[in-house]
Amino acid sequence: MAPAPRSRRPRPGVVRLGLSLEPELLALLDAWVRRRNSPSRSDAIRFLIRKELAGRTLEDPGADALGAVALLYRHDTPNVLRRLTAAEHRWGEHVRASTHVHLKGEACAEILVLLGKRREVESAAEDLRGVRGIVEGAFLVTSPAAAGGRTGHHHPHGAGRD
Repeated sequence: MAPAPRSRRPRPGVVRLGLSLEPELLALLDAWVRRRNSPSRSDAIRFLIRKELAGRTLEDPGADALGAVALLYRHDTPNVLRRLTAAEHRWGEHVRASTHVHLKGEACAEILVLLGKRREVESAAEDLRGVRGIVEGAFLVTSPAAAGGRTGHHHPHGAGRD
């Protein structure tokens, strides 16, 4: 005897809805769900919606932002560490974490986490990526609001400014 179908009730605070997709789009969604190891289509679609809304939030230069900067350089480049440290100190209020990774050969990586207003986080990332001796720099920015958070970053010294 086959087991009785399981009743799928939405969690409290969750609304169920129907969605119509072309078969080709559904196949792409299902493949993406499997690649990202998502527990369900619903989870994947929630992720996409939050990502879109976070992107819209970040259209505001004064929005809270979290950034990650990955920098690659050769540690034997003259003064690169001194210049990088000086740049990190310029943005000290925004640099919340940094880690140094030794790679094979003379290459090193520096990974930094930045918090602040979007315009500040982007300016800090550009400054850090522009340090002479940095060979490559990647930057990712997102909104903590996507997870229901805030940076807690404020400017008491600039009342009325964001």
